[in-house]
This record gives sequence, structure tokens and C-alpha cells, in this order.
Amino acid sequence: MQEQNPYTAPKANVGVPAAEFGKIRLLSARGRLGRVRYIGYSFGLPMLIGLAIGAVGVALTAAGDGMAAPLVALVGNLILVIVYALLSIQRAHDFNVTGWAAILAFIPLVNFVFWFIPGTESENRFGLRPPPNTVGAIVLACIVPLIFVIGIVAAIAIPSYQQYVERAKAEAR
Repeated sequence: MQEQNPYTAPKANVGVPAAEFGKIRLLSARGRLGRVRYIGYSFGLPMLIGLAIGAVGVALTAAGDGMAAPLVALVGNLILVIVYALLSIQRAHDFNVTGWAAILAFIPLVNFVFWFIPGTESENRFGLRPPPNTVGAIVLACIVPLIFVIGIVAAIAIPSYQQYVERAKAEAR
């Protein structure tokens, strides 16, 4: 009878199983969505929808139908809320919490929880882990902080420049 050495490496395949990833479903309450995609999509999709709503509103106003433009704006904002809720539900699923936690996404400053809590590393009760981020998703998520910084700089610089122009005109007289 052969004796087995307890210090030898195992002969079975005990390595990490093949990486399986779930599908990205943007307009669904099922599945999971990672942090980077959540940040990018929660700003990118509303911008696209907002531009479409604005274009339709401008076209209706130019056509002389003043009553339809507010209705389009109302329906468009409802669509924005639904899209943001679906993205937040998927993000909550990523860190293994029920979709009802997406209500927190509508509370100012509390919604940043969805930005910073890491997702579950492996499969959880809501499905397979999300696929790795693409370059487009990473670039879109990196643009978001730039938008905030540009907005703050513009809010400070534009009034200062207007005051400068007024003083320059006053001195020229």
C-alpha cells in the first residue's frame, strides 16, 4: 500500500474557477451594475435623455404648440427618474442589498453611498458579478468630477469677469 505524503500539492483543480460575468441590462431592475458604470451611466444617460427632451421641446415651441412643451418636459423628467431608479436598484444589487435601498439614491448626499460601497467580488443572490469596465465607461466616469469642477470654477469666474468688465468701462469714461 502506498502512503500519501500530506505535504504534496493537490492533484485536483482547486484554482479559481473561470470568470463568469453577468450581462449589463440598462433598463432593467434585474442584475448588477458596478461603481464605475453606475457613476458614468447615472450622468451620461440623463444627459442624453435631457438633450432629446430639450430638442423636442424647442421644436414644439418653434412650431407654436406652447402647451405640448411642458407636457414633454414632465414626461421626460418622469423617464429620467425611472432610469435613475433602475440604475440605483442594479447598483444596490451589486453590494448584495435589496433594490429597496435604491430609495437612498434620491436623498441628497446620502446617494454618494452608491459611489463608494464596493460590490460583491463574486456571485451573490442577485446574479453574476458585472463584467470588467470598458474604456468608455471609465472615461465617462472620469468626466463626472470634471463637470463639477468646471461648474464651480464657472460660478466663481463669470461674476468676477463681469465685475471686471464693468470697472473697466467705468474707468474708460
